[in-house]
Amino acid sequence: MSRVGRKPIALVEGVTVEVSENLVKITGPKGTLEFRLPPGIQIREEERNLVIARESDEPKQRSLHGMSRSLIANMIEGVSKGFEKKLSINGVGYNAKLQGKQLMLNLGFTNPVTVNMPEYIEVELPNPTLIVLRGIDKQKVGQFAAAIRAVKPPDPYNAKGISYEGEIVRRKAGKTFGGGAD
Repeated sequence: MSRVGRKPIALVEGVTVEVSENLVKITGPKGTLEFRLPPGIQIREEERNLVIARESDEPKQRSLHGMSRSLIANMIEGVSKGFEKKLSINGVGYNAKLQGKQLMLNLGFTNPVTVNMPEYIEVELPNPTLIVLRGIDKQKVGQFAAAIRAVKPPDPYNAKGISYEGEIVRRKAGKTFGGGAD
């Protein structure tokens, strides 16, 4: 059995799980998420724990077993606590502003870059060089953070750009002059 797939998922207080045929609906204080179980994967509730099982030991079933368990565990964490990603902006004059449902990024280009915010992501700017993204779906929060970072990834020569909070940017040495043949 899958090491990840066979671990039971503890249900947090205030989270309810409804299973109908192959659709799992998880509701919590922060919202509701749905997941369609792949064929051959079953879910059952035992003593405030969810147990994910598979029908056979085929390689495809084994990979779907662990993946399904991880996705459902992330959904339970999302509807109870939520997920958060922080992006830091590094560079002289680089900053971000909120204008309605748009995020305006000044990153050294001739014009500011406008990023439309999805309705399922909450964006907060504690200061102009820090972007905090919050949501209940881990994949969507991470995807939106990656889309913002892709506008101007950190430069390895002078570390200017948008990076994840705590990301280590490997610095490269610049070119040196002199030392030629006499």
